Amino acid sequence: MKKALIATIMATLLSANAQADVVGVYIGGHVWDNEVKGVFGEKSDNLLDLGLEDQQQNSFYIAFEHPLPLIPNVKVAKTTLDTDGSTSLTSDFTFGGIDFSEGTAVKSDFKVNYIDYTLYYELFDNDLITFDFGVTARDVDAVVNVNAAEGALTGDVNASAIIPMLYASTIVGLPFTGFNVFAQGNFLSIDDSTLYDYQAGVSYELVDNLAVDINLTVGYRAVKLELDDLDDLYADLDFKGVFVGTEIHF
Repeated sequence: MKKALIATIMATLLSANAQADVVGVYIGGHVWDNEVKGVFGEKSDNLLDLGLEDQQQNSFYIAFEHPLPLIPNVKVAKTTLDTDGSTSLTSDFTFGGIDFSEGTAVKSDFKVNYIDYTLYYELFDNDLITFDFGVTARDVDAVVNVNAAEGALTGDVNASAIIPMLYASTIVGLPFTGFNVFAQGNFLSIDDSTLYDYQAGVSYELVDNLAVDINLTVGYRAVKLELDDLDDLYADLDFKGVFVGTEIHF
């Protein structure tokens, strides 16, 4: 029974691309007004809230779809998660090999960007519903530092990794309105690390003709970074907020 189910899923994935009957290029992006909450550090038992500030972030992507069977579609997306903060330490804290004493006023600079390389198949593709499923290689690059507000103490941690994640996306059209409802996301949970990145919202077809389609989008996005020893970086952070953007389809 399990073998038959697996065979059916694989056959569906391998033949799914045949549903796309034209070549298409999608270019899009959005501005994301998010709030950040959580803790980070270089040891799992020494994580602190360093008062990271809410910020506006940017995200861009390009996707290429085609009608060739077996060969997946391709999407490349870049997201930045840059913020900083300041606080007075409520306990002793070690970061980047530097020991900071309780009560020290510190500033932190948290810079993370990642590029998603996604291969996916269209399981459904029509005017009413589109559903994509695939895998993502998330190339993460993080530069984080903590420094004493007064003094020369500075701790730095640089971390990078390529993280595999599942990918899914769906769009549901609202007939005769020009509006669509969409949702997409990436997810991974392994050992003590959990990462997810999802967004949901509404898009409106501002331009729709044979040459180009232009959609305006508004929605909500959430990113979870629960990292367990990513090059000595431990974190449990949530970035959440609304976004506005656009997508162009050639």
